[in-house]
Amino acid sequence: MAPARHDRHSVIDCALRLLDEVGLPDLSMRRIATELEVQPSALYWHFPHKQALLAGVADRILTAVPEPDPTADPSQVADAVLDALLTYRDGAEVVMSSYALRLGTPRAQRALAAALGGAPDVGPLADAVFEFIVGHAMLLQQRMHAQSIGAVEPDAADPTAQSDAVFEAGIRALAGLSAVRRPSADPARA
Repeated sequence: MAPARHDRHSVIDCALRLLDEVGLPDLSMRRIATELEVQPSALYWHFPHKQALLAGVADRILTAVPEPDPTADPSQVADAVLDALLTYRDGAEVVMSSYALRLGTPRAQRALAAALGGAPDVGPLADAVFEFIVGHAMLLQQRMHAQSIGAVEPDAADPTAQSDAVFEAGIRALAGLSAVRRPSADPARA
């Protein structure tokens, strides 16, 4: 029986599955290769290094974020980004590492920029909102992991106890600080 042939898509599929199973600290090129029944060097045909593979994984995680739409509500786009990050174990950490190295596609930032008004100078605000969302997701994922292994118990001191309210307040504050606003549908308020 001939060995299975893999492409970028199937390698990313495997990496996402393993990410959910073992988490980012235990996600290695060797582990992915073993799972795919290939030599680790075969993965380098598709990705020059692990961080490039993680950028592909980050892009896949963020595919649930809507396309840029200047009529979109910034809070709904922010919710979509948060939901995408929370879909996979350590998803926020994978996305943040790719973002920090400017690898991958800035899909989420483009969607946020469009929803925040789309003007050329809105980029830094979109990045700030994105960084807030990723940080919030990392906090939630860290707490969930700690609870799942019994390292902490849910209690009143839990920093994620009011996470929905904190997230909404943060997005409202950041979006409200935007110097560029979407045109109002009501001419009296414009």
